[in-house]
Amino acid sequence: MFYRLLMLQALSQASGAVDDCASASLWALSDAELLASLDAAHGASQRLAAVELGLVRELDARGLALTEGATSTAVWLRDRLRLSGRSARQLVQLAATLDAAPTAVRDAVHAGAISVEQGRVVAEAVAALPVEAAPEVADKATHLLIAWADRFDPATLSRLGERVLAHVAPDLADQAELAALDRAAARAEARRHVTLSDQQDGQVRLSGSLDTETASLLREAIDPLCGPTGAHDDRSPGERRADALGEICRLALRTGSLPDNGGDRPQLVVTVSLDALVNGVRAGTLETGGRLTPGAIRRLACDAAVLPAVLGGDGQILDVGRQRRLFTGPLRRALVLRDGGCAFPGCDRPSRWCEGHHVHHWADGGTTALGNAVLLCGHHHRLLHQGDWAVRIAPDGRPEFLPPRWLDPLRVPRRNLYHRRC
Repeated sequence: MFYRLLMLQALSQASGAVDDCASASLWALSDAELLASLDAAHGASQRLAAVELGLVRELDARGLALTEGATSTAVWLRDRLRLSGRSARQLVQLAATLDAAPTAVRDAVHAGAISVEQGRVVAEAVAALPVEAAPEVADKATHLLIAWADRFDPATLSRLGERVLAHVAPDLADQAELAALDRAAARAEARRHVTLSDQQDGQVRLSGSLDTETASLLREAIDPLCGPTGAHDDRSPGERRADALGEICRLALRTGSLPDNGGDRPQLVVTVSLDALVNGVRAGTLETGGRLTPGAIRRLACDAAVLPAVLGGDGQILDVGRQRRLFTGPLRRALVLRDGGCAFPGCDRPSRWCEGHHVHHWADGGTTALGNAVLLCGHHHRLLHQGDWAVRIAPDGRPEFLPPRWLDPLRVPRRNLYHRRC
């Protein structure tokens, strides 16, 4: 109890000190005082960041996020601290990295001798030392990098960390270099990923990392489509590559040989209101929530298989086509259009990772209908079947979830506010 009160009291005092600084008249500071205040503010912020990372690591170790129904600590932090998903993931990863770092690194960060980012760099450099290196070699490398941190930024310090073994154990450096090359190749394969991130300006950011083999295949597929189409083609090289990637996707969709996704063949769904459909094609909405111009809809209608989903004036789903029974075909598409993804509160899993769940179980006589269905990712589907949480369809036709009494004695219904609805 004493330590808990001490922690809260210290943080409260720190918050009060910040309030005092925020209300100070900065214009009254001399140049020397301004620079000294900047250094002190940065040092204090880094030390507080280290405290926050310790708290994040502790709650992650306790599994507090999973206890409250979240799929991960990062998702829970995103909602509680109102962070972006990327920032929340980085916070959890950084907390784990510093927690596993040598004691000298953690002490240096807490003392403000090095920044949190520099501490991460030093921790990763020491962790990357070969297993043949004795503990005293790792200890020398740690203290040398901490000393260098006083002069070098994190990027430079990272490059120095790759060669630190040559300074503290030259006899192991050559052998370690060959092993490092093998590890780099393995890391490139293990860390390969592609991410599509919606932007605020109607664009989608494509980012990722590919292993050498996959990158070679992509280059070979894109290069023939990247050339200028004529003398009047004023597209930049980047624009031509983007167009080539889209053309490759269109070619793949036309083959008809792609595997099923969520029980359906890959197919674009464009949602329009009944009024817009009657009076002509206007802006439409994709399953992801993205908006399309009428021109884009017309092009897609010519170039790909597009399934229109028609909504009435109150957003009621009127028609999603006729394909198959159960939670496939039109019923699954209606479910995707309504829920947008996993409907569990705070979950950001997209619809393609989800499956339909009977609110009133099929084995107990429940019907396979939109009014008895909810879209759930695998984690939250299992969570629902464990029985602590309950789900029901509200009068407005949307799913809402009742938390267990040990989490919320009043069992106030919760909804997913993450996915954009049609």
